Amino acid sequence: MSETTAPALETAPAAPPRRFRVIGNARAGTVLEAGPERFTERLEAAFAAAGCAAEIEFLHPRDLESRLRLAIGDEAVIAVIAGGDGTVNGALPVLLECPRPVGILPLGTVNVLGRDLGLLGTIEERIAALCRGEPVAMDLGTINGRPFHSLSGMGFFSLMAREREYARRRFPFSRTVAFAFAAARSILFTRPIMVEMRIGGEHRQVEADAVLVTVNAFDAADWRRSRLDGGQLEIHILDTGGLLSRAKAALSMLTGSWRTAKNLVSLTGEAVTLTRRDKRRGHVTFDGEVERRAGSLEYRLLPGALQVIAARPAEI
Repeated sequence: MSETTAPALETAPAAPPRRFRVIGNARAGTVLEAGPERFTERLEAAFAAAGCAAEIEFLHPRDLESRLRLAIGDEAVIAVIAGGDGTVNGALPVLLECPRPVGILPLGTVNVLGRDLGLLGTIEERIAALCRGEPVAMDLGTINGRPFHSLSGMGFFSLMAREREYARRRFPFSRTVAFAFAAARSILFTRPIMVEMRIGGEHRQVEADAVLVTVNAFDAADWRRSRLDGGQLEIHILDTGGLLSRAKAALSMLTGSWRTAKNLVSLTGEAVTLTRRDKRRGHVTFDGEVERRAGSLEYRLLPGALQVIAARPAEI
């Protein structure tokens, strides 16, 4: 009786490594500290260690849009924008053109969006998380048609963003000193603003030290969102009523206890219109970038507008 030979098991071919094309801001603080060439080598080694292939290019901010658009046009790679929250904000109009998931590599000081995407830790740890991440659909907001990914504000928040940029140039040796300097000046020089607000058919007039509009709720610790696809804008009105109260409110923002502040009123909706009563051009911040704007500010939600690689689920 002949022996029957068991058929050989067929093994599935290994999936090819992910290929990324990283377009980065050469003016990002992390890049300037290390030098573009050395930093590029570090990133290439980190992608290789994570089992991915990457082409990396750091450019002047004025050249980012055209090179990112070329990366998006190559279907063989995953386009990645590397930089801080402001750099990502500026790239959103181009990223929205991509029919495929895109990547974010956070290289800024605060990295609000990077933390929400689970891209934390050292540069190597962020790259490893990006390489193993999966696409999620995240909501965006718009202000008069301009997209933003996390938050926009006026009053204390816009002054803080302006002072932070000034402090970073004045104290390049220490981010902690720069942040403390910016916070102190913002607390001292914030002046109340009178704002008309229309939300959900309701009209109200408020006097506040700050108004902040966020894409979904920053309801988790350390200024993080538990959902990226919650389908709502959250509007926060902060009226501290004095210098000492403003200092306490600023401290609560740093410690993460700001949502329970007694001087804070929070509302939700898919659209809100804010109009300054003084009719002047006021400073408005978009994901850390600051512009002067006149007239009404119309905020709208763009549900699930961007497919992005995340190392966390849409809801945590």
